Amino acid sequence: MSADEYTPASEIAGQLSRVRSRIRAACERSGRREAEVSLIAVSKLKPFADIAEAGAAGVEDFGENYVQELTGKIAENAALPDPLRIRWHMIGHLQKNKVKYLIGRTALIHSVDSVPLAAQIEKEAAKQDRTERILLEVNVAGEESKWGFSPASVRQAAREVLPFPHVRVLGLMTSAPLTDDPETNRPYFRALASLARELAAEGLLAPEDSLFRVPVLSMGMTGDFEVAVEEGATMVRVGTAIFGKREPQNGGTKK
Repeated sequence: MSADEYTPASEIAGQLSRVRSRIRAACERSGRREAEVSLIAVSKLKPFADIAEAGAAGVEDFGENYVQELTGKIAENAALPDPLRIRWHMIGHLQKNKVKYLIGRTALIHSVDSVPLAAQIEKEAAKQDRTERILLEVNVAGEESKWGFSPASVRQAAREVLPFPHVRVLGLMTSAPLTDDPETNRPYFRALASLARELAAEGLLAPEDSLFRVPVLSMGMTGDFEVAVEEGATMVRVGTAIFGKREPQNGGTKK
């Protein structure tokens, strides 16, 4: 591994501290408790050494976009003499033929963007008699480059997934537009929070969960997580602000 493939430990710890401070301030501005917001450190395309450093700084939740990379890092952690305590989150677009590799290995699958994908998760989870926690991904801004249900269709999707005995829908996830002004994404975050409350009130989301506060609202990334927190995010997915920039990939957009 070359020296430029990872961010120095001291820098990761410092950047984590700054991100946490910004989350704390956003909570204070919106009258929320910091404990209501989980930080998901997005470690895609970063070496396991960076994950280890973030783990040493107190991070337990890590998000990955690619199944092969996720399973590889799970194996790296398992091979350690003293494995890190990690809750892995699948946050990238998921193909049905890759579902079998995730069952029992992730705490939460954020990016369920179709009923057939949820049905595949049900099928594979049933084989192992496990229950998988998922979020329904909503393309709240209607971007052609993004995956997800439309706000108008996610309610029916939730109704169809609700009877699956091995799948628990804990809430919603979105990836808002990339922008230089995070305020432009406030209406999208506010709309998703409102939609989640409606689904919960209608009994279309799990009423409670032993691991996560429900309903889960996974929204907000490096460029806009403070606005997302102010609008009710319970999980923010932050990568660049913690680990530094990475090479651009198209794994999160439609091919």
